[in-house]
Amino acid sequence: MNILVTNDDGIYSKGIYELCNAIKDIAKVYVVAPDAEKSAVGHAITMHNPLKIKKINFHGIDSIEAYAVSGTPADCVKLGIEAILRDVDIDLVLSGINNGSNLGSDVIYSGTVSAALEAYMLEKASIAISYDANGDSSHEYKIAADYIAEFITGNYIESSELKSSVLNINFPNLHMRNPLGYKTTRLGIRRYENSFEERKDPRGNTYYWMGGSIKKMHQEPDSDISAVEEGYISITPLQFDLTNYEKLKGISKAITK
Repeated sequence: MNILVTNDDGIYSKGIYELCNAIKDIAKVYVVAPDAEKSAVGHAITMHNPLKIKKINFHGIDSIEAYAVSGTPADCVKLGIEAILRDVDIDLVLSGINNGSNLGSDVIYSGTVSAALEAYMLEKASIAISYDANGDSSHEYKIAADYIAEFITGNYIESSELKSSVLNINFPNLHMRNPLGYKTTRLGIRRYENSFEERKDPRGNTYYWMGGSIKKMHQEPDSDISAVEEGYISITPLQFDLTNYEKLKGISKAITK
């Protein structure tokens, strides 16, 4: 099995290292990831600047072929599959392990999820993987990575269900506890209390820093947010078709009157 690994925290982050280290004995691993953190860039691609790549030694693991890219996570997947590794038949794309969850509407902003969706658009099986905590401990990422290694060696990974969707997997906080198991979920509701701090630069020009905190919202029991809060690993199948089919017929009737 050939696996392409990417992320949005950057190629030198703990999460991508632990993920690659966990799967290097079950697959041929290729890494094409941003050369610096690209969190919350969504599905952006680079069109007006060149994409620079650099082949690197990935933590001394000789079996892993790794490239640092100047672009976004989506760039990395496109470039990896269509250019750098064009002669390699990639079976699976993994994006993560992200430092922080990607739950509910956060998937719209997430570079991690967008990289997996890009792979899906290129007709590759893909999984986005996130950890619901600021992972200061490599040990916590290792626990999550071992679960993923076990998951992709199971029978499900060969099924048509994975090949026809992208999976968004979120791990609960693993500090001092193990996950209670897996739950299949739908996207929950995530909203923020945004705040903008106004500042002045040395020339007197105004600029802003955006901050904020997560609003407490009611979540349905089958949501990804509920599952992670309860200590389960959430698995949500995603798609990129944003068409609102419930509204489609009504709008068609309205504009043809």
